[in-house]
Amino acid sequence: MLQVSRKFEYGLHAVSYLAMKGPERPVTVKELASEIGFSQVFLAKAMQSLNKAGITRSVQGVKGGYTLARPAEQITVADIGVAIEGEPHLMRCSQENCDCEIESTCSHKAYMFNLQKRIQQLLAETTVASLLHNYHAPVSG
Repeated sequence: MLQVSRKFEYGLHAVSYLAMKGPERPVTVKELASEIGFSQVFLAKAMQSLNKAGITRSVQGVKGGYTLARPAEQITVADIGVAIEGEPHLMRCSQENCDCEIESTCSHKAYMFNLQKRIQQLLAETTVASLLHNYHAPVSG
């Protein structure tokens, strides 16, 4: 049924890890991959998306790596999702160029749009800081 992508999972775990390490300490993709247990190559792609979206910041140099670009309290799970996957679309008819053959007569469209809206609200109201706090992980910063 509904399943988030592996790239989104990688991004969420990476941002959470960076939040726990604090803004003063850049973390390499190698360390992130090792500590979280993910593929370094695949994680690097997720980090590029997060960096491009302004969620993380790349620090150059020997002691370089990634840090959060803003406080964990200001980064939502929705921000991470959009950075990694783009705007969410639960079903085909929620996209601009709908290619659903029954769009005009669909009796479930309103329900599906409501479901998508509720999922988006949950993601948008959940900050990385609150996510970590609710699972008792310390947040530095």
